[in-house]
Amino acid sequence: MYFYFIIALQGYCIYHCYTHKREYYWILAVIFLPLVGSLIYLFMNVIQKQDIDKVQHGVTTLLNPTKKISDLEKRLKFADTFQNRVALADAYLEAEHYEKAIEHYKTALSDVFKHDFYVISKLQEAYYFSSDFDTSLVYAEQLKEQPKFAKSKAAFLYALAKEKKGDIETATKYLKTFNAPYSRYQERLELAKFYIRNSKLADAREILEEIVTEAEGMSKQSYQQNKLLIAKAKELLKTGL
Repeated sequence: MYFYFIIALQGYCIYHCYTHKREYYWILAVIFLPLVGSLIYLFMNVIQKQDIDKVQHGVTTLLNPTKKISDLEKRLKFADTFQNRVALADAYLEAEHYEKAIEHYKTALSDVFKHDFYVISKLQEAYYFSSDFDTSLVYAEQLKEQPKFAKSKAAFLYALAKEKKGDIETATKYLKTFNAPYSRYQERLELAKFYIRNSKLADAREILEEIVTEAEGMSKQSYQQNKLLIAKAKELLKTGL
């Protein structure tokens, strides 16, 4: 078990180092000094930026990716409550087990919870990522009139599903609501890609240039959080839109 723990710890550190573009010598330290190098890397590059619980969760997931789901299944079996069922459905959705997630979300939608915004939005999400765009739109329509729908993930996926069905006008209307300065970088990058897909290159270029310009004035923390999105924006601009 100790051996597997070290391998998982090394894997987590190397993956974190690569995705966060840390200096190359950290990878060498983790490889050639498995335990000491990994621990030093964690304290220098991870724990200072995240809660200790998140680090532990990441390592545990590497050791046993299904542990979270199995623990939640046991919890639901012990106490079949709305909260426990939704937590299990969330875990299935996170693991991309969409059929299982849909099954539990639907079961949760009963009695006083049959109009629950969160669960309906998660059903919409599960159907969207399983490529059932028609059903995803059906659930989104149940949420559209609620104030919290505006600028929610549900609205964002609604717009993308509308694009999939060829309704570019509606998709544009909803995606544009996410185009606010110094925020929503993921959605704005997707809006730029949407414009590219629909041959509105000038609109795409404008958004991408705004993202790159805003990055120059970001705090170090904000830049780290959005670094990959900023890099993608720069990459798209280099294509000569």
